[in-house]
Amino acid sequence: MEQIKETLKQSIKNLYSLDFEPEITPAPENIDADYSSNVPLRLAKELHKPPMQIAEELLAELKTDRPERSGAQKISISQPGFLNFSLSDDYLANSIDKLNDDFAGEIVSNEFAGKTVICEFSDPNPFKVLHVGHLYTSVVGDSISRLYEYAGAKVIRANFGGDVGLHVAKTMYALLQKNISDLQIEDIAKCYIEGTAAYDEDESAKAEITKLNKEIYRINSENIHDTPLSRLYWKGRELSYEYFNNFYSHIGVHFDRYYPESTVAALGLETVKKQLANGIYEKSDGAVIFPGEKFGLHTRVFINKEGVPTYEAKDVGLIFTKWQDYHFDKSVIITGGEQLEYMKVVLKSIEQYAPDLVARTSHLTHGLVKLPGGVKMSSRKGNFLKAVDVLELVDDALKTEYDSTDEKVSLAATKYAFLKYKMGGNIIFDPKESVKMTGNSGPYLLYSAVRAKKILSKVNKEARDEVLSRPFATDEEQRSEVSPVTTGRDERVAKESSRELAKKLLEYKGVLGEAVSEMAPHKLANYLYELAQDFSRFYENCPVAGSEQESERIKLVKVYLSVMTHGLNILGIEIPEEM
Repeated sequence: MEQIKETLKQSIKNLYSLDFEPEITPAPENIDADYSSNVPLRLAKELHKPPMQIAEELLAELKTDRPERSGAQKISISQPGFLNFSLSDDYLANSIDKLNDDFAGEIVSNEFAGKTVICEFSDPNPFKVLHVGHLYTSVVGDSISRLYEYAGAKVIRANFGGDVGLHVAKTMYALLQKNISDLQIEDIAKCYIEGTAAYDEDESAKAEITKLNKEIYRINSENIHDTPLSRLYWKGRELSYEYFNNFYSHIGVHFDRYYPESTVAALGLETVKKQLANGIYEKSDGAVIFPGEKFGLHTRVFINKEGVPTYEAKDVGLIFTKWQDYHFDKSVIITGGEQLEYMKVVLKSIEQYAPDLVARTSHLTHGLVKLPGGVKMSSRKGNFLKAVDVLELVDDALKTEYDSTDEKVSLAATKYAFLKYKMGGNIIFDPKESVKMTGNSGPYLLYSAVRAKKILSKVNKEARDEVLSRPFATDEEQRSEVSPVTTGRDERVAKESSRELAKKLLEYKGVLGEAVSEMAPHKLANYLYELAQDFSRFYENCPVAGSEQESERIKLVKVYLSVMTHGLNILGIEIPEEM
């Protein structure tokens, strides 16, 4: 598709002196071709010509007697203004040969070679429990990081969290009311909820928490460890980071750098004060604000009346700290959608004095994750779904459906259920649907890949009368693992199934390119699902061992397994040996 696109793009430039990006899509079922383009329709208004006239002019320019230019054996036109491309069998076979011989070399991308990309995601606050949103952004952020690594970038996975701030003071206030001899992370989570309630409902508690907030800043900045409050604070901080690391390790996500808010607050405070003198920020009732209304945004406080930097000032410190540490070419920040307007204000303020840093920064947001029939979750009120709860729900669904406890399958079900959706909207996460072996699910993709492994492991064996036993497979599927009988097969259907699989495999590099440029793992996820469907049809219609096309079909299976392994790895999913 990329080759056809480039050839068509050059023809448009030759004929009309236009730099125009054509679109190539699979041909509709009623068109006898592999790919189509509606570019004549798209150019009609600009060129003031009928679409069919443009189609005829492009057809002549493409020179159908030179198919090597686009890989098309035949190029035709159809109403109301389409160009149609048919690939030759030799072209498909040669392309699959190249992928089989040098898969890594054929799909390699150097788009970000030599560049540094810092991806910040997950961002849980110490003294609070990880919820389903943290799980979601951890999975998506890791996949986006892997996409950039595929494109040649040096990627730093960063995690930013509030180890100081009002939420810590609320937790500490509640903890001080108790006498807990052996502090655990669950105690911290409960106390955050209790402290929040006290802050909202009790004016004296609010005043005490406000004082604690300033004292915790002092404890952190001066590294105080010899007071009861400081000892409790450092113990809670240590437990929080230990809890985070254990969870990330379990889901197969790692971070290269933690940025506690305390480490960037001073730089943020200094920067805001400096830019206050330059007129970027303003004084208002004793606080320092950025007047966002001037830019069609809202006003936010960067330094409060007590002189303490707010989240906004800490984010200012963070972007400059990242720059000092890595001189990044690109910075990606992934947060929940509720942070969208907040980050617009922060970045707009920074844009006034460091526009290059903002130009290098992309802020991506995601919606809420709910269970079927769920309500919006709030860690402040305690009615939230913990990240570990989600994993347990998937484990239970897998156990109920298949009597299996395979951790790889469970994680694949969870990750794929998140990654198959375009980031931005809300997600209804159904644990039972996520483990289904049919439909658009992680286990379906794993099963397809394991099936390809089985074919390759058995293709050279003479004895094929042993039925494989797999807990996920139906009796019919287990019987069909033995190489299908070729007698009476419709060769036309077999040939078409092979062609469709080959064409889909050749789309892989282009799909990866789109996923990287758009920071869109869902494009890769849904491509892999479509590919698995094509492979399933190939499997049903094309016997491999003992067929006249055995060598060609073995190559297709090998390339398919290479693509699935590579693609699932970018999604953070590992293929098991058995299912």
